[in-house]
Amino acid sequence: MEKVIIFDTTLRDGEQSPGASLTSEEKIKIAEQLERLGVDVIEAGFPMASEDDAKAVSLVGKRIKRSIVCALARCKDEDIEIALRSLETAAKPRLHIFLATSEIHRKYKLHKAKDEILKIAVEKASFAKKHIDDVEFSPEDASRTEPDFLLEVLKAVVSEGIKTVNIPDTVGYAIPSEYGSLIKYLKGNLPDNVVISVHCHNDLGLAVANSLEAVLNGARQVECTINGIGERAGNAALEEIIMNLVVRKDLYNLETNIMAKEIYRTSRMVSSLTGVPVQPNKAIIGENAFRHEAGIHQDGILKNRLTYEIMRPEMIGMPESKLVLGKHSGRHALKARIENLGFQLNEEQIDRVFDRFKKLADKKKEITDIDLIVLTEEEEIKIEEPTYTLEYFHIISGSSTIPSATVRIKKGDKIYEDASRGDGPVDALYKAINRVTGISPTLREYKIAAITGGQDAQGEVTLSLETEGLKIVGKGVSTDIIEASGKAYLNAINRYLVRKNLVRTKYKGD
Repeated sequence: MEKVIIFDTTLRDGEQSPGASLTSEEKIKIAEQLERLGVDVIEAGFPMASEDDAKAVSLVGKRIKRSIVCALARCKDEDIEIALRSLETAAKPRLHIFLATSEIHRKYKLHKAKDEILKIAVEKASFAKKHIDDVEFSPEDASRTEPDFLLEVLKAVVSEGIKTVNIPDTVGYAIPSEYGSLIKYLKGNLPDNVVISVHCHNDLGLAVANSLEAVLNGARQVECTINGIGERAGNAALEEIIMNLVVRKDLYNLETNIMAKEIYRTSRMVSSLTGVPVQPNKAIIGENAFRHEAGIHQDGILKNRLTYEIMRPEMIGMPESKLVLGKHSGRHALKARIENLGFQLNEEQIDRVFDRFKKLADKKKEITDIDLIVLTEEEEIKIEEPTYTLEYFHIISGSSTIPSATVRIKKGDKIYEDASRGDGPVDALYKAINRVTGISPTLREYKIAAITGGQDAQGEVTLSLETEGLKIVGKGVSTDIIEASGKAYLNAINRYLVRKNLVRTKYKGD
């Protein structure tokens, strides 16, 4: 069977989701998981955007050995030079250059005529190829570019030695029939050794449909993100692309290098580190994706699962929610189960997870695989050496009482205590934390979700804060939702302190 190359841009386009900024260390964790997943190309960042992006590309390149590591650059010498320096550590580097070609972009953004665009494309393709062998070219807003001019530009850069050309549906404007026809037209007029890639946005909810239609018409690289995150309405979701190719192999007759059993874990990791939750009814990896409530569905499933399931949860590595450990279980049993779930923690991390596991086991009667995944993920969303940690809190609240909160917070070797009143218990807790930290951010978004089952379920709080122009997402998990709220708030403050000196305004690519 022919192969489809999977190009993951979670660390670049996915990070452009509002509030989803990642530190370099977080990018490395996701990149290593993407390599375990089997991704062929990892687009690690846009080095010109910020010093942290350039650093992240370099660090990812140093760590990743099997996957190609890619950096994005505009068709400008400075962009290309910075991207090339960032890629020096990569075992398999790729430079991805882009230039807008559509009439609306030529007229209003670039203020250039067709011949000027063509000249720039050729010059920068030639410049890039002199410094690196693997170059990908993207004509930004390709789906709204005149097909004959688009082909002219692509032929020109191919003549300079470029072997991968990407056809981005930058604003999610295309529909499957016309996008498929465009890919077929380009495939029929470009050399056979040129790989046509597709990068589709989801503004009309058609990113996956457009990508798959492109594959049917000759595209052999798909650019996508985990959970479909990305600019505006997001990108084509990797997990949906892959499971379409797996479940409907009869139609596509194509293969990839993706290890489908790593999909669920990768999805959870990206959601935890970016703070972008997965909607319950999300295809493939949503919590309701394999649940059946209607009686007629349940009856059919009991008789034969194929009546209402075209996939099994174990195909994507989604564990069953079953009792695996209890409060009398030892450290070695916990470590073995965590490794069976696909996590790789060092001894120090295992010790911390074991300590939290024992505390959770005192609160919950049943510890499930999902509980263990949540505990382990807390190691992944932790800030290295956090500035502030919540040591203790006490809440007074009731229908006839003004809510108040007392907190004890650790900073380094020092302990600070303070108290405050508020409109409710969470508001009082946040105001008390503000008094200790001296930071008073604006709370933009606050979400609570039960992430495990039962009355003693672990709850997850995700919130978005804004201060000094930075939007930061924080996450906290506990069986006590007030405690989860405090942990999420401090997590966001710690992330803010890490990022505040690293951020520049980012130029948004295709």
